[in-house]
Amino acid sequence: MLLVKDSMTREVVMLAPQATAGEALALCREKRIRHLPVLEEGRLAGIVSDRDLRAATPALGDPDRAEALGKILVSEVMAREVATARPDDPIEEAANAMRERKVGCLPVVEGEALVGIVTSSDVMEALIYLMGAHEPGNRLEVVMPDRPGTLAGVAGIFGELGINIVSVVAGPRHPLPDSLESGRVAVFRVDTMDLRSTVDILERAGYAVLWPPGP
Repeated sequence: MLLVKDSMTREVVMLAPQATAGEALALCREKRIRHLPVLEEGRLAGIVSDRDLRAATPALGDPDRAEALGKILVSEVMAREVATARPDDPIEEAANAMRERKVGCLPVVEGEALVGIVTSSDVMEALIYLMGAHEPGNRLEVVMPDRPGTLAGVAGIFGELGINIVSVVAGPRHPLPDSLESGRVAVFRVDTMDLRSTVDILERAGYAVLWPPGP
C-alpha cells in the first residue's frame, strides 16, 4: 500500500506570514511550485498559492502592480483553514481529500510539525503505480457478480492461462448481462498481449467483458 510519506516532498519551501506577495511569487517562479505553506513560530498557519497571489495583486502591465507586490502581505491572502494529511495516511485518502475540498495539495503534518507536502501531481504518479500503468501489459474490464469468491474465480482463469495479474482495482457497479441484478466492474492489468483468446474464455465462463470492446 502506498502511503503519503512514500509520495510527499520532504524539502518543503515555506515562508512567514510577514513575507510580501512579491517575495512569495518570486519563490514560486524560482522553485517552480504553486503552493507555499505559511509557518508562524514553527506551526502551520496557512497556505498560499500562486493563484491567490495573482488574484490579490494588479495584473501584469498595471502601473500599480510593483507597489502592491511590495505592500500586500502573505497573511492577508493566505488560506487559514488548511486541510492536511499525515505521513501514514493511504495515498488514496489524500487523493479523495483533495477531490472533496477542491485543492491542489495537502501539507503533511506529524503532531504540530510540518514534515512534507503532497500535491495532485504526486497523487497522480502514485495512482499510476497502484494501477500498474507504468508497466507493460493490457487492460481488461470484467463485470462480476457482487458476492464473495467471484474475484478469485476470474483470477483462477488467469492462473490457468499462465497470465500474471499486474494490478486489479474495483470499479463502479454495472448491470449483469441477462439479469436484473448489478455486479461490480473489476479493472485488471495483465501481462499478456493476447487479449482476444482471454476474453473468449472469460465470456464462455459467464463473465461480461467491457474492455477491450468486441470486434
